[in-house]
This record gives sequence, C-alpha cells and structure tokens, in this order.
Amino acid sequence: MNRRSMLAGSLVLGSATLALPRMVFARTAGSRNLLFMLLRGAADGLAMLAPVGDPGFAALRERTLPDYTAARRAQGFFAIHPALDQVGAAYERGEAVFVHAAATAYRERSHFDGQNLLETGGTQPYGLKDGWLNRLVTLAGEAHGAPPRALAIAPTMPLALRGSAPASSYAPSALPQASGDFMDRVARLYAGDGQLCALWAQAMETRAMAEGSDAGNLRDAKTAGELAASLMREEEGARIAMIELGGWDSHANQPVQFARSARQLDALLGAYRAAMGSAWDRTLVLVATEFGRTARFNGTNGTDHGTAGAAIAMGGAVAGRRVIADWPGLGERALHEGRDLAATTALESMLAGAAAEHFALDPKTAMARLFPGRIAAPLAGIVRG
Repeated sequence: MNRRSMLAGSLVLGSATLALPRMVFARTAGSRNLLFMLLRGAADGLAMLAPVGDPGFAALRERTLPDYTAARRAQGFFAIHPALDQVGAAYERGEAVFVHAAATAYRERSHFDGQNLLETGGTQPYGLKDGWLNRLVTLAGEAHGAPPRALAIAPTMPLALRGSAPASSYAPSALPQASGDFMDRVARLYAGDGQLCALWAQAMETRAMAEGSDAGNLRDAKTAGELAASLMREEEGARIAMIELGGWDSHANQPVQFARSARQLDALLGAYRAAMGSAWDRTLVLVATEFGRTARFNGTNGTDHGTAGAAIAMGGAVAGRRVIADWPGLGERALHEGRDLAATTALESMLAGAAAEHFALDPKTAMARLFPGRIAAPLAGIVRG
C-alpha cells in the first residue's frame, strides 16, 4: 500500500414503517448494476477497518484491540471488523476495496448538513437541490442513448435521487393486496391518459419483479438484500439502486452498537450478493457515510461526530483485495483539530471515479457533473477494466 494507493413522478403502491432500509432504484442502459448504500448516523471508519498496526490506534483505543485479535487482515496494517464477515470474505476473494481516511468537503459535525452534502454532491450544505445519483442517471442516459428510469422504494423520494431525471416511488405494504378486479379497473381508468398509463405500467412491472421476495418485511436485513436483488438482477430490472441504513450514531457503548449495525450491513450485503446470481459479476456496491467519528472514546464508551472515515467498494466488478489510503496517522499532531482522523482522500473522488469506470463514462466529466466544484481528480482503478 502506497500513500495514494409512481403518479406525477411518484406512484406509491403501499407503505410500511421501515426499521432498516429505504431503497432507491433507477434504470439505465446496459447490464451494469450499481447499489449505493448510505450509512446514516456517521459510521466509525476506525472500527470498520481498524489500523491495528498504527501505534496511535492502540494509544487511543486499547480497549478495542481484543476485538481484532482473530479478525481478517487487509492490505497494510488494517483489520476488518469481525462483524463484517461476508464483507471480509468478499475482500479475500478480490471483490472488495476499502478507501480510508476519506471524507466529503464537509468539515462540520451536523448529521443533517453532512447527509445533505453527501446526497446532493454540493460543496456546501443546501447549495444544490438535486442529488448526485439523479445526475448520474441523466449522465448515463446521455452516454448510452437510453432514457433512465428511477424508482424509490420509500415513502418519500430520497434527496440523492431528486432532480430532473424521471423518478417515481414504490413502498411495500403490510396490508392485503388489492384484488385483481380493482387493479384492472384502475388500469382501465388510466388507459386514456398517456402519462398516467405509462406510470401505472412501470409500477406494475416493479410490483411483478418484487414478487417472490418478502417485500413487506424490510425490518430484516437479509430480506432487504434479497428484495434489492430481485429488482436488479433481471435484464429488465433496475440498474442503479440506493439503500439507507440508520443506527450508526454511536455516542454511547459503541463496541456493542457498532457490531449490531455492522452485522445488519453484512447480512444485507451477503444476501444481496447471493441473490444477484450471475449478475453479481456486473455489479458494483458503494458504501459511504456522512462523516467519521472521534478517534478517542468519550466517557460513555462511545464516540462523537468526527471527520474522516472509511468507505467500501464491493462487487464482482471490483478490482479488490486492496486498501486505498493516504494514511495520515493517529498521533496527536496528526489528528484533525486534535480529535479526528484527518481526511486525505475526497470521498467524492471515490464515488465519481468508481461510477464513471462502471458505466464507461468520462471520469473528468463525471466528477464535474456529479460533484461540481471539486478540485480532486476521480480515483481510478476501483472497477475492473
């Protein structure tokens, strides 16, 4: 490792209270699949991929060292958190890359502002109204000549997919399914309206793709992963997806809380990989969070809002078994403001570079369109050639 190594745009078929994910889907040309996972609450990168060989880590977090005694080792002096068992197995197969000491342009510590900046791709919170995933849908459509279709499985459209690209929504319901006669009457009602008829047809297609999965039980991480795969693996399925996982704000008792959230993430990714079948070879998963956490534990055995963290690129399309990090160190003088892991890699560079490689887009154009105003160059080599 070197130093720089769905009605009127929203047709809701049902609703459910989701304890785990909300999902966003979009169709683009080609057979490549992209799943973007946003870990809301600021996941601790120093726990996800622990720099156990850095003397500063032992000085700051000696109490957690036993957690990594038998953990999988990654390139350099890093260890993968043991709760990320299937992610670690993917790493060993060459299907995962970690990007460490990474952060967006945001340097404050508000969840709302940090998530807004990560989802919009702007240089300051609330500076943009649309999301970088929506712009990716548009850019991929322009490059490949196919109009993108976007679908959110959520009660409301997530910010990352809001924008000028067409988008509609799907929320699975725990209520009994409507009768076939009712559905036929709705279809006949919309038949004379070109826009509503097309939206209804899209909704029915998505509903059909979701059949066979336990779509009404998204509280279970495995089920959520299987549902995402059922909507993406077929030729007519979605090409871009987003899943949000909450529960990463570990101000108290972090070792227990992080392990619980990491097991959910691991179960979802493992189920998604298994259910994708042969489509996994054409799939890229990007996992990111709004910012990292403090290097030191606080008085309640937790961590507070920080700066840099870790991100994951995973999938059959990934050139894996690597850690990309310009490691700043964890010595007192190396910490950002004396408390956080310092950011040395732009998270936007990873997202733009990987997306550009995956969808055969010009990297500089992707960086400028998805994350305007950035100076950093997009990272290259995350996706296999």
